Parts: sequence; C-alpha cells; structure tokens
Amino acid sequence: MKNPKTPKIRRHGTIKFGTVESTPIVFAGNLYRFEYCRPAESDHLNGVNPYNPNPWSSFHFIDMKTGRQLPSFAKDHHLGCAYTDGGVMYAVGVEGEWGGDTLHIFRSENLCDWECAGALHLPGWKIFNTGVCKKDGVYTLLMEINAPAEEAGPKPFTFRFATSRDMLHWTLTPQECVFQKDRYAGGPAIYTVDDIYYYVLYLEAYPGPSYSNCIARSTDLIHWEYSPINPVMMYNEAEDKQIANPFLTVEEQRQIADALDINNSDMELCEFNGRTIIYYSWGNQRGMEFLAEASYEGGMKTFLESWFTI
Repeated sequence: MKNPKTPKIRRHGTIKFGTVESTPIVFAGNLYRFEYCRPAESDHLNGVNPYNPNPWSSFHFIDMKTGRQLPSFAKDHHLGCAYTDGGVMYAVGVEGEWGGDTLHIFRSENLCDWECAGALHLPGWKIFNTGVCKKDGVYTLLMEINAPAEEAGPKPFTFRFATSRDMLHWTLTPQECVFQKDRYAGGPAIYTVDDIYYYVLYLEAYPGPSYSNCIARSTDLIHWEYSPINPVMMYNEAEDKQIANPFLTVEEQRQIADALDINNSDMELCEFNGRTIIYYSWGNQRGMEFLAEASYEGGMKTFLESWFTI
C-alpha cells in the first residue's frame, strides 16, 4: 500500500475580483475559463459588480490564449458549471435565483452560439452550485442543495445527484446517494479519471468560522472515503493575495491587500499540457471574494489519487 503524500500545489495568486465560480476547461485543444457573471447590483458582491453593467446574470468563456471574452449566454442563470464531451460544450445553471428549483442545460459546438437543450425541474428544491462528470457512458450531475429537508438534511449544504445518458434528460439517483448530510458541505466539483472512483472536491467549515477545500471519493455515491490528509487547500493570506494579473487596477490591488482571508473554496480543475490547472476563490465568504489561480505539475489522475492510500 502507498500512503498519501500531499501533492505540491503552486499558488500563482489573484487574477480577478468579483468573479469566483469559474471552471478551467479545455476545448478543441485550447484552454478556456468558464465564468459566471453576477448582476451589476449583486447582494453577493456587497452591492456592485464592476465587471457587469447589466441587471441580469449570465455566463461566458474567456479564451486564455488571447484574453478575449466570448459572447454571453444563459441570461438570468446562476452558479454555472461547464463540461465538454464529444466536441460539444455544455453549461449548467440555476434559473432565476440562487436556490432555484430548475436547472437548464445549454449546449454549443463553438462557444459562441448556444441553445437551451435540456432541463431538470425539482419543485421544492433549492439548488446552488453544480458539477458534471462521466463514467462508463453515464453522466452524473452533482447538485449542492439546502432544501427540501428530507433530501438536504439538517445542515446546509449537502450534495445530491442525478444521471443521464445524453446530458439533456436527467433522472434522480436513489435518496441514499448523498454526500455529507451531517454537516456543512459547499462549493462542489466532481471528477472521474481512469479508475473506479468519483472524486468530489468540497468546502469544509471549521471553527472561527473558516473554510477550506477538501476531497472525498466514492465508488457508488453512497459510501464516502475522506482523504486522511485533508484539507486540499487551506487559506494562506501571503500566497492568495499575490497579484497574478498585471491588469488589476490600483484600487483592486488595494482591496486585495486589505481583504479578510478566511476561506479557500470553489476549487475546480482541468488538465492542460500535462499540468493540472486550478481555480479557487478566497475571501471572507460574505461577499468580498477573489478568483485565484494555482497549478500542480502533473496530470489530474495523479493529483486526485495522491490524496488517498493506493
């Protein structure tokens, strides 16, 4: 047996203010960043989003080679995630508001022209962040929820799951397929690599309060194994506050320097040119949030497996 040894994550620093739920993703051989753009006046950004003049939320992609922002889509949708398969890009978002009961699935073959191609409507549910993976020809959708109580449990938040053969039509898994009903679990992402597991990155709450990214895995979405060397990323003021984007304004850099850092959350990954690209959020978990970038010098399979005994 090989005991786990903490993979070395290199933090590059902060790249953006006010945009946090972001996904690094490779499409047609190029690296992109999927971004959820909150409304101009956002309760989750202390009232104002400097990156969006519109009174509605939307999604878009950033071409990481050129920095170009591609066309916006999914008006009035929130907390999106992106997944690509078979030359098609999919994006999943909550309709209308945080904690809505309807998810829409958008699809595109060029990241510019989008159609709303599928939906999952769960009356009485309150859905927040999502994630998608694929295993043995079946797509799995992870949903962060805090209602109804019989699904979410007594402690917000928890994760439930649905499956699909086509990314468009979804069926809930049995109720026992759930992650961490006994205590807070937030900011999820779900991955599969070439082994038997589903890997879930999630946010654990600690006294203070403070928050950090952790990891667990499962073969059946029912029984979960937690990494014995959690957390994956604990907040680190000196490293999180490095400036990794030279185009941040003087005022933005001042806000970064002055911000309270008690949180590393919403960690998402992709593999590009043999390296694991990592985006994560840091801040105070109450509206002052920043997007930061990190990396691991190795592939996702090695990175994910390294947290567990093999």
